[in-house]
This record gives sequence, structure tokens and C-alpha cells, in this order.
Amino acid sequence: MAKVTFLNPEFFWLFLLIPIAIAWFFWKRNQESATLKISSLQGFKGSNSFMAKLKPVLNVLRLLALSSLIVAMARPRTVDVSNKTKTTKGIDIVMAVDVSGSMLAKDLKPNRMEALKRVAADFVEERPNDRIGLVVYASEAYTKTPVTSDKAVILEAIKSIKYDNVLQDGTGIGMGLATAVNRLKDSKAKSKVIILLTDGVNNAGFIEPETASDIARQYGIKVYTIGIGTNGMADFPYAIAPNGQFLFRMMQVEIDEQLLKNIARKTDGKYFRATSNNKLAEIYESINKLETTEIKELRFYDYDEKYRPFVWFAGFLLLLEIGLRNTVYRSFI
Repeated sequence: MAKVTFLNPEFFWLFLLIPIAIAWFFWKRNQESATLKISSLQGFKGSNSFMAKLKPVLNVLRLLALSSLIVAMARPRTVDVSNKTKTTKGIDIVMAVDVSGSMLAKDLKPNRMEALKRVAADFVEERPNDRIGLVVYASEAYTKTPVTSDKAVILEAIKSIKYDNVLQDGTGIGMGLATAVNRLKDSKAKSKVIILLTDGVNNAGFIEPETASDIARQYGIKVYTIGIGTNGMADFPYAIAPNGQFLFRMMQVEIDEQLLKNIARKTDGKYFRATSNNKLAEIYESINKLETTEIKELRFYDYDEKYRPFVWFAGFLLLLEIGLRNTVYRSFI
């Protein structure tokens, strides 16, 4: 059921006049009543008319008409609100993800790669109005998914991230960043962002990270860098057993934080350090808030005015009163 609202509710204050009107009717009736002294009522027996007793109904009709007019002046109406959302500033985002063997370290649960996949998927779902792409890198890099607005494609690509032998093992931060820049350099979006995640030190690739960050700055691309890994020691894979399972041992966590900070600073981005699953989730949430999409919401109001029946009802009551006062009750004083 539609909710009824009133455009001019201040007119309801006029209902305070109703008691005054009632008092005035009683006063006027007493003033119009004539008195006559006679010696006997014998000749007036049976003269009490039923219609005469109903004459005060005329005043009731007038009060009802007045009340109906007050409600009409308050403008009762129902409203149907519809919204139309229009994105006015879209953002193009590329996530560059390190898929080297060290991403299988177990300092995040169940390991760094799986923790990242969960958080990245949540991040994508919270960016419905932006285009997102995915680049994976180790010692080399390739585009797993170009920039697209199809979130189902991106989510499936994130789900399929794994360590394999497609890329030679190593950490080529410059390669990953340069490939991500290549995906965004021709973008017409108002804002272009790269989220670069790594868990190590640049030790592979033929493109230096500094060179890649200079190119990113040249194209107006902002880079957020994330170093993933706990402080101190972590359980790292170091070999593969005959049964195909990874063998793990405790090793020192090494992340080139200074390099990541320089990349972020040079491109007007920001550096984050993810030492746990919760911290990684908080980082992506922070980036989500920093990079906002401007959305214009158009709201349409469809009003259905309900005052007309009250006007008609008041008019009917007034006509009825005038008709009765000038016909049936015309001879009554």
C-alpha cells in the first residue's frame, strides 16, 4: 500500500478552529431562539416535529465540509520514487600479481596466494562500476585478463591463479609493472590505477622497476604497491618431493620495501605491508575507499494527488446544507 504524504501539513492547524465554530453555532442558536409567555400549552400539544429536531444536522454538515476542505488544502498525495544511477567517472584498474613460488609460503593462511585470491575477489565485487584487468608475473609477465567490465570473467581469472611452470620462477617486479602499464596506457578513463603485489625482491626480468614506474608516471597511472609477508621467518617451499608435493622449511622473509615505496611515491600512489590475512583485507578495503567512482543518481518522483475527492465531498455537503436550509428547513426559525 502506497504511503500517503501531505504537501502542506501546516493547514491541519485549522482544525483548532472547529471547537470555536461549534461554540459559535450554539451561541448563535441561543441568540436566535425567541421566547413567548402564554398562559397554557394546551393548543401546542403534539407540535414537536421530528424534522425540527434534526435542524442541528445542518451545522454538522457545514463542519464536515470545513474539515474536508482543510484536509484538501493539506494536499494529501501518494508518491512513487524511482532511481536511475549513472556512472560519470569510471576507473580502470589492473591488478599485477606475483605468482612466483614464494607466494606459496604459509605465513598467511592457507598460503599467500590463496589469501590474496580471496581478498582480490572481494575487491572486484565491490567495484561494480569500474573496469578491471589482471596481470600475473614471476620472472616474466603476461596479461591473464585485459581490462574489462565483465566481473564474471575477472573473478574466474582470479580463481584460476596458481603456481605452475608457465612462467620461469623468480620475481620480476619491473616486468609485472611494465605489462600492467601497457594495458592502461591507451585507456580513456579519467583515473588509471595499478595494484602491484609482490612478496620478494626484484631478481629477474629485463625491465627495471624504476624504468617501469617512470613510464607509469608518464601516462598518469597511479600505482599502489603491496608487500605481502610476515616479519621475520616464514614457512617457504624450497623443493618438490618425488610425489609432486612441495617441501617447506623456515626461511627469512625478504621484501624490498624501499623499492615498493619509491614506486608508489613516484606515481602518487601508496605503499602497504600485508603481514596477515586481516591486514591484507584491510589494505584492499583502504584502496577501495581511496579510489572512488563518482556516481550520479537521478531520482524521479511520480505524485498522485488525493485532494480532489475531499473537495468534491465538501462541495456536496455544502450544497446539501444549502438545499435543506432553503427547502425543508426554510420555515423554521
